[in-house]
Amino acid sequence: MPFKKMLYYLTKLRNRIFFPLFILYVLIAAYIALYIEPKTFGTYLTAIYWVLTTLATVGFGDYAPVTQMGQAFTIILYITGIGLVSVFIGKMLKIVTLFDKLKVGGKMKYTGKNHIILIGWSDKSKLAIQEILKSDKSVDIVIIDELENAPMVEKQLYYVRGDATEEETLLQANLPEAKGVIIFADQILQDNFGSKDPLLVDGKTMLIATAITAIEEKLNTPIHVTAEVVYQKHIRLFQHVKVDEFIPTQEMISHAAVRSLFSHGVTNMYSELMSSQYEESMYEIAKQADWKTYRDAYLDLLNKGATLVADRGNLQINQKLDEPIPEEAQLFVICNKEALGKINPSTMTK
Repeated sequence: MPFKKMLYYLTKLRNRIFFPLFILYVLIAAYIALYIEPKTFGTYLTAIYWVLTTLATVGFGDYAPVTQMGQAFTIILYITGIGLVSVFIGKMLKIVTLFDKLKVGGKMKYTGKNHIILIGWSDKSKLAIQEILKSDKSVDIVIIDELENAPMVEKQLYYVRGDATEEETLLQANLPEAKGVIIFADQILQDNFGSKDPLLVDGKTMLIATAITAIEEKLNTPIHVTAEVVYQKHIRLFQHVKVDEFIPTQEMISHAAVRSLFSHGVTNMYSELMSSQYEESMYEIAKQADWKTYRDAYLDLLNKGATLVADRGNLQINQKLDEPIPEEAQLFVICNKEALGKINPSTMTK
């Protein structure tokens, strides 16, 4: 047993010190080559260059030993060094393979900033990724789920495998530096238990939101959280956790389906407003200093090709045009990107 343990530790030590020893081998070999044939190589850097080309079996022929001692040293270099290069290349390939395996398996920590975190993988998550990349091609997306491997492979897509209710998993996705988080309802729970136990689906969403809130309070860092809630009546249960916006899927689907019967084509309007693939879309804009009332903003925006439709969740702008706009107003308009560029582009938010 002691011999096996010693062999095990020696193997681990060999893997750790191989790269430093390989570099040391090249440096010492270059020093010896320069010592044996100073006129041939001239400088230490040239000697290093010759050793590396020799070990790599490239052999450009621009430098070659001319003395018998130099030629004998070259033979020793071939015998001892080429094997080391093969091992070096093999270890580098192994590291690259391990790196890819860790990334695909969701075991690597994401270290970027201003990314978007999607919690829970489903068809809705896939559509959300497509929509995000259409809106901003430079933003990174981090998926958190418990799948064995990353569900998608994209340049800007990263995967973290783990339980989203655990702090370690959320920090692995670099939650404090994220632009925002979207929590999707667990699709498996929804399909298998949604009708039997509606609380179970939204209950998991609330646990994840609670974990995010705990990190916000611990680090004193605000994080914008959007949560999908299957049943709107459960939103009141989230009152003790910080969720900025809720998406009640059941009610939204039912409302759109019913309205389509009374107003044919209304679902097309919903699709245009919710998707970035259409020219017209909804954007948030900043209040401008010369806008005193909603009428001022409405007329000014209309002249620029935009229509003021809401202040936060209030869609009744046309009924209070003569009311003053409060400082904390959050205004939304419908327009295309060309018109959006005319509306104080330095402070607007998509």
